[in-house]
Amino acid sequence: MTDFSALLKADNTQPAHAIHLLEAAEFDGWMAAQPERVRAIASAQKFRGKVLEQAILPGEAAGDWSVVAGVADKAMLGPWCLARLAETLPEGAYRLTQGGPGAAALGWMLAQHRFDRYRKDDAPTGPRVLLSGEVARIDPAVQLAQAVALVRDLVNTPAADLGPAELEGAAQHVADAHGATLTVTRGDALEQGYPMIHAVGKAADKSFAPRLIELTWGDPTTPRIAIVGKGICFDSGGLDIKPSSGMRLMKKDMGGAAHALALAQLIMGARLPVRLHLLIPAAENAIAGNAFRPGDILRSRKGLSVEIGNTDAEGRLVLGDALTRAGEEKPELIVDFATLTGAARVAVGPDLPALFANDDALAAQVAAAGAQVDDPTWRLPLWDGYADMLKSDIADINNAGEGGFAGAITAALFLKRFVPDDTPWLHLDTFAWRPASKPGRPKGGEALGLRAVFALLQQRYGRN
Repeated sequence: MTDFSALLKADNTQPAHAIHLLEAAEFDGWMAAQPERVRAIASAQKFRGKVLEQAILPGEAAGDWSVVAGVADKAMLGPWCLARLAETLPEGAYRLTQGGPGAAALGWMLAQHRFDRYRKDDAPTGPRVLLSGEVARIDPAVQLAQAVALVRDLVNTPAADLGPAELEGAAQHVADAHGATLTVTRGDALEQGYPMIHAVGKAADKSFAPRLIELTWGDPTTPRIAIVGKGICFDSGGLDIKPSSGMRLMKKDMGGAAHALALAQLIMGARLPVRLHLLIPAAENAIAGNAFRPGDILRSRKGLSVEIGNTDAEGRLVLGDALTRAGEEKPELIVDFATLTGAARVAVGPDLPALFANDDALAAQVAAAGAQVDDPTWRLPLWDGYADMLKSDIADINNAGEGGFAGAITAALFLKRFVPDDTPWLHLDTFAWRPASKPGRPKGGEALGLRAVFALLQQRYGRN
């Protein structure tokens, strides 16, 4: 794991290279005020003051050089506006000439994070250290970077090395770091208590046996919140097997669990005054002679019978049992993350988690929080008129809607059946993956919606 605390340090007037930020409208005036040699060097580097452009400028003495970089808005630095600098500048210490980095500290740190478990870096680079006078913001920024990196690393890890047992190990590591309690249900107890989780995971090899992972933390007298994350460590589609193209990225089908675990880490690190209940239903949707079948009727923990219309709609099954368990403790808020439907990606693309909520005010709050931290979500409707698509002739509900319409909505409506009617609930159907690189955001696993929900919780529980 990257040592993010080494990349963002308090500014104690130690030697550092200056970074001067420039908006495009300021370029002509800035250029005219520079000595001839600076203008020549800036022009040679094709610097025009545009966003993401940069140039290294000479000073009066050897080693005395500075940086000028283009940004959209100096007064409102976004998380990623310094990320390209952190990726490309030489090793050393840097400070901004105008104020602190604010939100941009996150991108500075994450730009230097690499998922290198399976490759040797032939030319490792030294750290680029950003100095900040905003001392009180350093630790929270480091914790945020650690949480995003946790999501990325878990999602990037192949399923052969990240099954339910390894996901349990990751949860145990987070629990131990914060004095939380971890409880795991597996085997006969899982089959009896959480029959849908068991049914989805029973065809996997014993070393990938399904389980429900639960973490609890915090003062029992404080408000209880439940965070649930879909932990399908690999999804073959089951007997309704996916084509190879659809299976290629299914190591990321535990992305919801990664988000939930990272959010729990943030909540505990910030010591929010809540009673936290984290639930991760972990399984592999595999194929074997004992795999659950299309047409089977499954029992659920809630008591609803579920007809299997498609074994590839397994995420909502494991979440149904976990959401039921969460509701039994009567939390004042339930949030779930899941890489649930391809339909959500068709609707809103890879960057926007589809947001569903049973409370309009809560939905507006998370959208506003996401806008403040540049982690947007997009609300889709919990349209009850589509509930008929989930009707079954022989069971209480079918797990897959007929006709192929409104797939993200019908999946959310399925989950809604397992959430207590009087409990505010957020469901984020997130992609957990970045298909193309951007500064500070490499191709691969990605945290999408994590920072938005954490910002909401900070606002809701009074420690922002």
